[in-house]
Amino acid sequence: MTTDIAQVRADTRDRTPQPPPVRRRFGRVLRPGAGRQHHAGPLAYLLLGFAALVSLFPLYWTMVAASTDNTRVSQTPPPFLPGPNLLTNLGKAWQDAAMGRAMVNSLIVAGVIALSTVFFATLAGFAFAKLRFRGRNLLLMLVIGTMLVPPQLGVVPLFMMMADLGWGQSLPSVIFPTLVSAVGVFFMRQYLKEALPDELIEAGRLDGAHSLRIFWSIVLPIARPPMAVLFMITFVHAWNDFFWPFIALDMTNPTVPVALTQLSAGYVRDQSVIMAGALLGTLPLLAMFLVFGRQIVGGIMQGAVKG
Repeated sequence: MTTDIAQVRADTRDRTPQPPPVRRRFGRVLRPGAGRQHHAGPLAYLLLGFAALVSLFPLYWTMVAASTDNTRVSQTPPPFLPGPNLLTNLGKAWQDAAMGRAMVNSLIVAGVIALSTVFFATLAGFAFAKLRFRGRNLLLMLVIGTMLVPPQLGVVPLFMMMADLGWGQSLPSVIFPTLVSAVGVFFMRQYLKEALPDELIEAGRLDGAHSLRIFWSIVLPIARPPMAVLFMITFVHAWNDFFWPFIALDMTNPTVPVALTQLSAGYVRDQSVIMAGALLGTLPLLAMFLVFGRQIVGGIMQGAVKG
């Protein structure tokens, strides 16, 4: 009889649901249900929708202004619905500002600058983050210190240097001064310092790999998420840059921001055509983000949850 009661109690205890075990990760106690995906509430979606409308309104207004005439744009209140003149204004802006040549030039300039910045910034960031050499901290401080110097101070000597090299009024005069940026070096250095384990570098050294081999086989695969972000930021900045291309180039070989200044020349400015030119200059950036935006955001999230 005693054996039967003990057996019943054991069976009952086995059928009783037990709480999930408490896990530990990085020294922290994870309670049951920790890491569960949380769903956003109506207020969060309302705020996100409002932020999206505020962000897209300038682009929408540019399209509306580009689809009307100059008289309608200047009226009060301004129009808030697209008009029938969008294709006409786009064609006029394309012809008056030589947007075809300007877009090709901007694509070459922005593409070369973005690729070179990503490569050299990743290489320098790896050196400053993981390699040990004399004067490393001093050189890093000098690189960061260049961010404090206004670019306007170097315009005159830079223009003279480009003229001495024979690059005046040509695309190399815009490309070569911006092949790498201090912001990109610091950005990549901060990422690699945390995301690149020292054990991988030591394993590569034990296998007989030199620094360039380690950079190519180990560093580049790990650094893909920040490289994508840096490429996107650098490309947009180089595409929209106006100050130095306006000085280094002439109107016969312009980039997109320089070409848009031709639309505002003259005594009477046609605001609808100017807006149409601005819309043409924005479309390549929107197309690039629509094509590569998912990969860039996915790379950011992959780098954020790694480790």
